[in-house]
Amino acid sequence: MELTPYYETKIQCINCKKEFPTLKVRSKFIKVERTESDFHPIYADGVNALYYNVFVCEHCGFSFTEDFTKYFAPGVQDEIRTQITNNWVHHDFKGERTAFQAIQAYKLAYLCGSIKKEKHVALAGLALRLAWLYRSLTNTGQEERFLKMAREQYMESYSTEDYSSTQMSDVRIMYMIAELSRRMGDIENATRFFSRVIEKQNVGGEAKVIEMAKEQWAIIRAEKEQSHQN
Repeated sequence: MELTPYYETKIQCINCKKEFPTLKVRSKFIKVERTESDFHPIYADGVNALYYNVFVCEHCGFSFTEDFTKYFAPGVQDEIRTQITNNWVHHDFKGERTAFQAIQAYKLAYLCGSIKKEKHVALAGLALRLAWLYRSLTNTGQEERFLKMAREQYMESYSTEDYSSTQMSDVRIMYMIAELSRRMGDIENATRFFSRVIEKQNVGGEAKVIEMAKEQWAIIRAEKEQSHQN
């Protein structure tokens, strides 16, 4: 029997506590060909691991990722019941997903994360992945919309420092703000944050990100010089 890239596993919903099946990708099938400047992984072999990051509970509609906390503030679950569960038409996401189903799952997770008041850094990650999914469909309008949302959430995360207990470092957050600003054409903000990243080059641990910042900074400088010559 041939091994498929996917396997089914049971997940417990952090909201309603019921179990539901979901697909995961076997790690040996995850092959990243290259990574773009905003960390978008380009997968080889047509297996896109991004499609399966979001778990959608078939019972209550609550959608979440491994980055969500288990804690629900008082009143939040009532809010979820009103906004999500009461409108939930039973459908499951347990099979192989298309790009459109993945987008649907991420949008649900973004809505649930917003209601639940998840950390800005977690919401930024969801918006960023939505931008990537739209980029893979060459839908520039929607890609830009979600890049903008991701940048706003990263800015909030940076000012509130809600990333401090996560895997994101301040260097990475600043880099993301800079790179998303550059992609949106907000060169002033991009320049400000790239230079902040580069100022951190004596701090250990993020050498690769600092190198990437220098490369992007050089691109901006070259573009500026070119526009002055024209």
